[in-house]
Order: sequence, then structure tokens, then C-alpha cells
Amino acid sequence: MDNEPQSPAPTSAPAPTPTPASAPAPGPVPVAGPTAAPGPAVPGPLAAAPSAEPLAPPAKKRILIIDDEASFARMVKLNLEKTGDFDVRVENKATYAVSTAREFRPDLILLDVIMPAMDGGDVSSQIKRDRTLRDIPLIFLTATVSKREAGDVGLNSGGEFFLGKPVSVETLIHCIHERIRNTPPEVKP
Repeated sequence: MDNEPQSPAPTSAPAPTPTPASAPAPGPVPVAGPTAAPGPAVPGPLAAAPSAEPLAPPAKKRILIIDDEASFARMVKLNLEKTGDFDVRVENKATYAVSTAREFRPDLILLDVIMPAMDGGDVSSQIKRDRTLRDIPLIFLTATVSKREAGDVGLNSGGEFFLGKPVSVETLIHCIHERIRNTPPEVKP
């Protein structure tokens, strides 16, 4: 055996003695750094800089399609919703158009001109007489106006806006955005 003195084996590792530089601060820890805002300290051993709330995505624009041609209306609905910018409802019966518009509260109405029981002009007149609906912009979609007459930007006639059927999705979306953008703000009663 060796005669050198042996130190007793430690039963556990000794705890490191905290130095002032590494000692955790008791209680709240102030937020430090260039992004720190003046004010009360943030509790906890690790303080993080305040983060900005994530921006909510813009609200989808609500579009009501009033058209007796169910397959055409469904195709337009699917194409608009595919963009992620629109929430679309379809009404195939012109006689229910006003009640559907009151319930849905659209930002814009796409309105067919030639429909059974009630044409688009009659629906438009009812909408314009209704205090809650009269400021909603309308786009008439009709086969009675040719693409040549309406062009790529639509046709203003008699204070109304018309697009000829068939219409490209790009043209329709452009016209929807333009009509919504040019609408005066709604006046609350």
C-alpha cells in the first residue's frame, strides 16, 4: 500500500459557489437590451424581449352571387374562394335575393340580369331601397352585354356596372377589388 495521504472520496459533487457574475438575480429580472421598454421588470429567470402580436390576416370579403344558373354560380364561387380572399354565398332564386343579402351582409353583390320571376334590375331596385343594403356595390353579370362591349374592365351604363358572360376569373377579381375599393364608407344609422 502506498503511504501517501488520501482524501476521503466525496459522496456527492460539491455545489459550485456562485460568483457575482453568474449568480441568478433573486425575483424579477429586468428586460435588458435595445428592445427593452421602460417599465416593470419581467418575472422569471430568463426574460425575453416583448414580442409583437402577429398580424391577423385581412378579413375575407363577402361576396353574394345572385344567379339562376346554378352551375355558373358554383363555378364562380369555387374560383373566388380558391383565392383565399373571399367568402362567397350563392342565391339561385331572385325572389330570395334581398333576404339573403340582409342575412349575409355582403361587401359586394354579383347579380345576373335575366332570371325567372324577377330580373336583376328589379332585384337591384329592391336592394337600393333597403337602408341596410343600398350602399353595397353591385356588378351585373350578364350575357346581354358582350365581352366586346364590356371590354376587359367592364361597362358603366346608367350608373350600373356590367361584365359580360363569360368573364375571366382575373377580370372578375380585378373588378370586385375595384368596386369594393371605390365604395364610400358605410354610414351607421
